[in-house]
Amino acid sequence: MSQPVSQNAPIVRHFRQILLWPLQIMRPPAGEPHISKYWELLEAVGDACPWREVDDEFGHPEDFQERHYKEFITFLPYVQRFLYGEGSRAGQAGYGKSPIRVFRRRDISRMRVILDQQTPPLLFQVAHVDLHFFYDLDIIILAVEFFANDLPLLLVEDVLFKVGRTYPGFWEADGQGGQCPYRVEWLSASGETLAVSDYENRRKYLHFVCQNRTPNISAHWEFLLRPLALYNTSQEGVIRYRQIEYHRMPLLAYVSVNDPQALTRGDFARLALITKAGPSDTLPYSEAELAHFEQQYCYDKFWDPTNPALSSRYLCCGHAFVVVGKASERFFADPETGLLGQFRHQYFLVNLIAHFHKATLMLFSEWLVMAISQLEIRDMDSVKSFKREIRRVMETFLRFTHRYWFHEVSNQAQARDLFRLLTGHLDTDRIYEDVSAAVKEMNQYLDSDGLRRQANTVVRLTVVTTLGLIATVATGFLGMNIFDEADNPIWGKILIFFGVLTPSVLLVIYAVTKSKALSDFLEALSDDRLRWRDKWGVLFRVFYRPREPRR
Repeated sequence: MSQPVSQNAPIVRHFRQILLWPLQIMRPPAGEPHISKYWELLEAVGDACPWREVDDEFGHPEDFQERHYKEFITFLPYVQRFLYGEGSRAGQAGYGKSPIRVFRRRDISRMRVILDQQTPPLLFQVAHVDLHFFYDLDIIILAVEFFANDLPLLLVEDVLFKVGRTYPGFWEADGQGGQCPYRVEWLSASGETLAVSDYENRRKYLHFVCQNRTPNISAHWEFLLRPLALYNTSQEGVIRYRQIEYHRMPLLAYVSVNDPQALTRGDFARLALITKAGPSDTLPYSEAELAHFEQQYCYDKFWDPTNPALSSRYLCCGHAFVVVGKASERFFADPETGLLGQFRHQYFLVNLIAHFHKATLMLFSEWLVMAISQLEIRDMDSVKSFKREIRRVMETFLRFTHRYWFHEVSNQAQARDLFRLLTGHLDTDRIYEDVSAAVKEMNQYLDSDGLRRQANTVVRLTVVTTLGLIATVATGFLGMNIFDEADNPIWGKILIFFGVLTPSVLLVIYAVTKSKALSDFLEALSDDRLRWRDKWGVLFRVFYRPREPRR
């Protein structure tokens, strides 16, 4: 239940939230070619698809604005090529266009949220509903941006805590989904309700997990992604997806208040860590847990409680990125060249890159687990399939490393520091090292297995050559011919040829069959430490090997 709103509670003059939801695209069935451009499946649907590709800002020069320029120069050159491509090489191989494709649906205009049965509905304007595709990778990221004005801080905390839930973690005694809004509705521009959440439908979620061993998602999120369909459902979809992270979506939030320095440590802790709403004079966790809160979660380059001129504070826990500042300050509130514009563009892209990195690394880890789980070493087809899959993962990981992976995104101090803070909490560097080590281990296994097979082949060929050497020397010494068949008719020579060929083939086949045991005999024969009796015993075991007793 939401906290009662006090009349003295701080008012958020402008609140804006962006939800980021990374999802894994399920690959086509085995035997079908891998798809590098999944967005083409959406384009093939035609007018029936609500998603339309978004043209980037690099169109007519007269339409290119200063905020576009500031966004572009924020990033390092290789990040610029990743985000925007290279216009001069648009038709050539290599980077050319950006490997990111963005699709947007425009039929959703507002979002109505009822946090609980005691709280009146909140109406948010929906700025964007975007779907980000990435070339050559089975990852998509849904981005939903919405905003409202003049909301009590307690309600803002509740919205941050509840709205970005894909499914309930539990159910309250009254049947409401635990830690979820009571109701969420997508509305059209005319006010028509397009989709409604169903967090209270406990039977739906329980049955789905029991049958599919994977969680379901709420009806309004399912509607938002159509014609994409959740994996393991009977619903038709041009692309199948499933969740790859926790059921709480990562988020960005912009919080504009009259006096940021009037917010308490408890307020900042709740905003930074996205906890339940609570009174400003209390902390969401214990003092010991929050002892290093400012050092771990706050970026205070432009924040000083004793200096009104420094009133902007950045909060980050990895899962959330929150900007707090003064509503009356022009730079903070300006939607074009101020911090609000930076929040919607530069900082959104910084968060998109970081969460894309983490989701992709988790995807590689998932691929490796699936490859190992399907390996049956006694089944040659399974071994061959495993080798092909590991080679594919290794090649894709190599392309990801050189096309998408980078430790720094900007030389500008603020963007650089915030990216480091974000990736530090997400721990992407460590995850990358773990995945890279796992991929290398798999590759080393394939290489060592190939060398082992080659060594076994060399051993067998060596045994066959050794045995053949005896016959070659015995029959070919000084060019001697034991039998002179030169004057025989052609049919006689043919009979003799096949008469010799057949036992030779059988001898070679037998030698290959016994090559492992014969190699052991040759090794024993060259060992001076063994007695001749032991050496002949090894040869005897080539032809007679006692059967193991049945268990």
